Amino acid sequence: MFKFLFSKAGAAPVETQRETVERALGELNGVLALMADKAKIGVNLNTSLIEIDLPDQMPDEALALPKPDDTADEGEATLADEKAAA
Repeated sequence: MFKFLFSKAGAAPVETQRETVERALGELNGVLALMADKAKIGVNLNTSLIEIDLPDQMPDEALALPKPDDTADEGEATLADEKAAA
């Protein structure tokens, strides 16, 4: 009666290490191919780790607005003080 509770039909397939590496490498290659400024890629032979040297500023970070200055608030306060004095 409750055989559906113990069935393995709904179990997700397990990804092997090879499949994980191939998927991650494909995703990384896809991202790197779209970059205008290419990153430097190296492999540390002692640790077998991949190292990526990214540019200082990425194109999508250049589109972000800069942090507001506190000096702009002081300038507005000065203008308000001048108008009040006049």
